[in-house]
Parts: sequence; structure tokens; C-alpha cells
Amino acid sequence: MARDKGKDIDVEALAAEVDRVRQETVAKQLETGLDIINDGEVPRVGFSTYVQERIGGFGGEGRRKPTLDTLKFPDYAAIQAKQIAVDAEVARVWDTPLAQGEVVYDPERRELLADLDGFEKAVAEHGADRPTAPATFVSAATPGIVAETLLLDPENPHYANNEEYTEALADQLAVEYREIVARGHILQLDAPDLAMERVIQYQDSSLDEFLAVVDSHIDAINRAIEGLPADRVRLHVCWGNWQGPHQDDVPVDVLLPHLYRAKVGGFSIPFANPRHEHEIAALKDHPLPDGAVLLPGVIDVTTNYLEHPKLVAKRIVEAAEAVGDPERVIAGIDCGLATFASYEFVATDVAWAKLRSLVEGAEIASKQLFG
Repeated sequence: MARDKGKDIDVEALAAEVDRVRQETVAKQLETGLDIINDGEVPRVGFSTYVQERIGGFGGEGRRKPTLDTLKFPDYAAIQAKQIAVDAEVARVWDTPLAQGEVVYDPERRELLADLDGFEKAVAEHGADRPTAPATFVSAATPGIVAETLLLDPENPHYANNEEYTEALADQLAVEYREIVARGHILQLDAPDLAMERVIQYQDSSLDEFLAVVDSHIDAINRAIEGLPADRVRLHVCWGNWQGPHQDDVPVDVLLPHLYRAKVGGFSIPFANPRHEHEIAALKDHPLPDGAVLLPGVIDVTTNYLEHPKLVAKRIVEAAEAVGDPERVIAGIDCGLATFASYEFVATDVAWAKLRSLVEGAEIASKQLFG
């Protein structure tokens, strides 16, 4: 967080601490029984804002709109502010830097390569004694969520509008996407903008206007992943990773036809939270594209309630029934368990217990679905 705020830091000490926590995170995932693991985004201050450390052109300070949840429910907003400890020690979420110049990916790719090297080292060390190597994925922000988080400075001389800015981001982020896939990892594209921004940056727009933005952001994704095998890329979409009313979220059946335009092989969608759990049925009316898989969220990531494995299994079975083929369902969690440094709702020990419930629930569901 100190680096995020432009303060001087001990670079070597930070790197050592990142490596230590990353090693623990990888080892713990394997001990928990997860089949597909990642690095927990340990080196990143935020799931989307990390790009400012890899792409030049950012500076100053922007201001994102408050969510409709906080505007419509002020009592809730006051409680939420206490829960996430909004103070000087929290990563920048709403006051993020602006795109003030041309966005250009670091030609030496230092941060990217260091992160991938560290992750692969941890997997090699902790997965060496296993009969089969664990599958791995690496998450990366999409052009759209970066454009809506690190806002375009109106005075930026390089981009006339948000569309040009988003396209430029697509071209630069493609560097990251290609390296991740080339090194054998599944690329997870984190794109909460495709749902969440309806209640933030586009809260004053019509639904049709917002869906037009969704389409343009998906065009940018397709531009950035052109040439990559679809089965090595999956898309994560969500309505925002916070415990709140979510009263104005876009229904999933409205979004699916637009999401399916993405040339990816998997769709990660949260279905464990109480606002959207019932919407798994929409997959019956809007079948997945040919060959695609669904990664339904069956664990909520904003509360400390620990899901019973039987409930997890029930959700997995319902997802398989909605898709029509259990082979095309990979159980997952709704979103990240902490998407920004110090912006978290779930205690660490509870988070690991939730992941264990995911594993146990998947085992129960597999017996029911496959015998």
C-alpha cells in the first residue's frame, strides 16, 4: 500500500515478504485439495490497479462514483465504511490514478516476469511430490475494468474518448495475456465492469446505453486475446465484491447474450450470493456457447458464514442441471476473497475453511452426478 501511494519502500524486503506469503498460499491451496490454483494475487495491491506498476502513463488522482448501494442505503453505507476500515492504510479503490499520458507496457516486463517466476517456483516446490501437477491459472485485469477504474484524464492528449483509451489498453494488456498463456497457465480475465459498473460509473445511463458499453468492452477483450486458444482463457464477471443490497444489479439473463460474444472457453459467474443464486436457471434459457464451460460461484466471498458442504454440492448439482452436462461445470467461488489490500470482509481462517467446503462439496456433487 505504501508503494501504491508513492511512498519510499524497501524493495528487497517487499519482495521477500511477497515470496514468503506466496509460498504459503500455494502450499495451503494444495493442502486444501484444490485442483486449479493460483498465486492469490499476493504481489498486487488490487486486482485491477496493479496495472499502474506495469503500464506507464498514469498519475494524479481520479474519483470514481459511489455505488448505488451507498447512495440509496446511507445507514448501510455507514456500516460498510466501518467494516472495511476506510482510512489512510487502505489501498486506493475510489481515488485511483488517472490515465494522463500514453499507456505503454513496460518493455522489459519486469513485474510480470517476476510474478510468474515466483508463482512457478512455488508450484514446483510444493507440488513436486504429487502424482499429477496441479493446474494453474493467473488472473489479469481486462481493458474495460482498467478503463473504468483508472479513469481517463479529460486532458489526456492521446485519447479522444474512453473507446480509444480502452482499445489502447487492450493492445498493451495483450502483452500480459500472451505471456501467461505461453507459460502454460489458464488466463482468467477479471471483468467485473461487465456487470458492476451499471451501479457505479453508468448508474445514470439507460440499460441500453450500459449494454452498449458492455459490448464495446467485450470487443476490447476479443482484440486483446486474438489468436489465443479459447480453452486457455476464461472470463470472470461479477456485480461487485461487497456485502450490500445489490438491489440495482443487472439480471444475469440480460447479460448472458452479451457475455457470450467473448471468445473465451469458460465463464466464471457468482451464484452463491442471495441476490443472484436463483439466476442459475437462466443458463437453461441461454445455453453456453459450444465447447464452453461454466465456473459457477458456489461459495460466497463477502460473509463469514461457512457454507455446509451439502449446500455447496446442491449448488453444483443445480448448475450442472442448468447447463445440461456436468462435464461442463467447474465449481468455484463467487469472486476473490480480498480484491484490494485491506479491503476484505472474510477472515483469513474462515476463507480457508470456505475453500475446504468447496472441495468437500465438489466431492459430494461428483458422486451424485457421476456415481
